Amino acid sequence: MAKIGINIATGSLQKEEMIVGIDLGTTNSLVAIIHPETRQPVALREHNSSSLVPSVIYFNEFGNVTIGEEAKQYLITEPHNTIFSAKRLMGKSYNDIKANASFFTFKIIDDNTESLVKVQVGDKFYSPVDMSSFILKELKQRAEHILKTPVTKAVITVPAYFNDAQRQATRDAGKLAGLDVLRIINEPTAASLAYGLGLHKEEITTIAVYDLGGGTFDISILQITNGIFEVLSTNGDTYLGGDDFDRAIVKHWLQQVSMSEEDMFANKELSQTLRLKAEEAKKHLSSNETFEAEVNGDKLQISKVEFEQLIEPFIEKTLQSCRHAIKDSKITVQEIDTIVMVGGSTRVPAVKDAVSKLFGRPVNDSVNPDEVVALGAAVQADILAGNNKEFLLLDITPLSLGIETMGGLMDVLIPRNSKIPTKVARQYTTQKDGQSGMRISVYQGERDLVQDNRKLAEFNLSGIPGMPAGLPKIEVSFLINADGILVVKAKELRSGVEQSIEVKPQYGLSDAEVENMLLDSITHAKDDIAKRALVEARTEGEQLLETTEKFLTKNASLLTQEEIITTAEAMQALQLALTMEDKDLVHKKVEELNDISRPYAERVMDEAVSSAMKGRTIEQAG
Repeated sequence: MAKIGINIATGSLQKEEMIVGIDLGTTNSLVAIIHPETRQPVALREHNSSSLVPSVIYFNEFGNVTIGEEAKQYLITEPHNTIFSAKRLMGKSYNDIKANASFFTFKIIDDNTESLVKVQVGDKFYSPVDMSSFILKELKQRAEHILKTPVTKAVITVPAYFNDAQRQATRDAGKLAGLDVLRIINEPTAASLAYGLGLHKEEITTIAVYDLGGGTFDISILQITNGIFEVLSTNGDTYLGGDDFDRAIVKHWLQQVSMSEEDMFANKELSQTLRLKAEEAKKHLSSNETFEAEVNGDKLQISKVEFEQLIEPFIEKTLQSCRHAIKDSKITVQEIDTIVMVGGSTRVPAVKDAVSKLFGRPVNDSVNPDEVVALGAAVQADILAGNNKEFLLLDITPLSLGIETMGGLMDVLIPRNSKIPTKVARQYTTQKDGQSGMRISVYQGERDLVQDNRKLAEFNLSGIPGMPAGLPKIEVSFLINADGILVVKAKELRSGVEQSIEVKPQYGLSDAEVENMLLDSITHAKDDIAKRALVEARTEGEQLLETTEKFLTKNASLLTQEEIITTAEAMQALQLALTMEDKDLVHKKVEELNDISRPYAERVMDEAVSSAMKGRTIEQAG
């Protein structure tokens, strides 16, 4: 394997454009390609180094970014400036992750809204899209360095349970990193492709993909019919993985040397040393009966039997997920043809044995479990490049389809290269109190602002009953049928008011026009994402000003003079920030206004609740 790093940079690569496969992982990420000579998928690595790039991002005091192995050392020394597990934040709002916010050592902004969660490092604010784009940019640069050729096109993998927003966030991150994301595919689908499953048209097979990584676990059951992959069911735990095995070993050792976890955490260097030793022990015990080491003069030891007892509860949790997935898939264990193992933690013999026992047959782990997803993405990339003629590619949409949202932004419902027929629905709401109509404008294209895309159709949904802003639930659905005809429907769910329109196939664009629109989207990616971020920040700022003003008008008598003056000053500062071209400044002023208003808003709410309670008791007494 070591030679490939040098071998691969052959002259033949200069002539044709490479499409790479990327596994953007929670713990590690990597890039793979189909080797031009052997036609086999290989993970890119430099000489003897690992193909894995830790998904860790470190920001130094000047805002410069370091990714990967180098960044890992700062997890202990500068935890607030070092971002890990950014994938868990993809497509999430603060409300989605607040239950697990303590897991992260960096500052996650609680802006109490449904907008994408933001992370603060110094005085800058980053979205999960920004953070994932830093990792993808690093992978792109490494690939270009190894291949000695530009890399601009990629297939990126995501978990099967990722929703629309998370897939779109992954696409945006790719675009921001300068990559044209040709397809987002499910990780279990990629793993199956790496094993050559589903590559033969007449094949009908059912597989289970057991994926246990460093920090996450998921199980997917897929059915492959004529090269079409269908996810029958998926289950898992986003906070379970090999890291838990390491922690169990550390706890075991702490008992041996009679040390408390508090004492260990107080000594950052010691806790990091123990964690790394535990990882070493876990790997060693895959092929040995005991492990011994010395740390700070203390002798540490653990046997394979002890280790397997420690991790048994974690393995059992994964098996529980497997049982749920089998039940949800409506098929029996006997009907599953192959069990594919993915993720470094599946190397633990106890894991393999337990999974094999549950499914009643040996597991398939002949492909490197760390690399299998990226290798499968490379197989898919090769199919898209037209090099694998055997494989049936379903008809797909040439460009993204979406609607215009607040601030003139394009909200993509059906990303380009989606298989058709397909149907997607998303919910929206009104911006103003008593709003009775909503204009639905349908656009096609890859740019972030609708003005740069092509308008396909427009219609009004009228007759929405008068309700306060944010209360109506308007579901917009896009359906592309097998003939490529797009049907757009808008329905207010509370009242049942509905309106729809048909848009004819091919959307009237030639291949050259499609190509130009794609090129534009890459050329302007940086500007577009910056504009989108600014528009979103401004929208958020304007909404906050409006709600604060309403609150002040209603509750002025309950506020002190000083509170009113400081709020007015913060509102003025935010108003001024909205006129500048600086999203971080807007975020900062939003944050400041939130900090000022939060204490008195809570006080007013508490008073309102307690007076309501009093009123109720008097009423009952009467």
